[in-house]
Amino acid sequence: MALRVGITGNIGSGKTLVCSIFEHLNVPVFYADKEAKLLYDNDIVKRNVKNYFGSTSYFENGTLNRAFISECVFNDRKALDFLENILYPALNERFEYWSEQNQTKDYVLYEAALIFEKNLQSRFDKLILVTAPESLRLARVMKRDALSKEQIRLRMKQQWNESEKQKKVDFVIENDNQNMLIPQVLKIHQALKGASKNSKDKACDRDKSGVYLV
Repeated sequence: MALRVGITGNIGSGKTLVCSIFEHLNVPVFYADKEAKLLYDNDIVKRNVKNYFGSTSYFENGTLNRAFISECVFNDRKALDFLENILYPALNERFEYWSEQNQTKDYVLYEAALIFEKNLQSRFDKLILVTAPESLRLARVMKRDALSKEQIRLRMKQQWNESEKQKKVDFVIENDNQNMLIPQVLKIHQALKGASKNSKDKACDRDKSGVYLV
């Protein structure tokens, strides 16, 4: 079975760019946020969302009214919890199925911004954190999205500080426009391939003897 590796980082850190480098190394990447958005087209999810938030939650053509939903959940913890309780079980099922399709790989990546905030870290064999200075992250998001500094800072406040996350991960990638990304990714790639081999060797020894040989 492939190692499951979580890759996370605060808003504007550049997780997607880093993941694209891993993909060029033939590493499968599960983009949790993108997959979650696809779930809104699921008939059961759509029905539950409409029942809770009303018909305004979807446009007449059946697509999600993302602006409306975002406004509903932004300052309403109960509404956010309701939405997550619908999405997360379905997202987990999708990830399990996807992982099975990629079980021959050395490792797979699960990309998500809120791994620690949602207490998902125990689900992974290894964890990678992508970091960048706050000023740089702010500039990146302002360039990428039509958001004000105040709106971005509110989203930043909903995430753990990078310093807290660095204490809990196995690898850190600095995406600060000074350190080159590719050498950092390659180093982690080799380490994860080695960890995968060790894991498979131990599993093989366990299967032969009934116990782990360490």
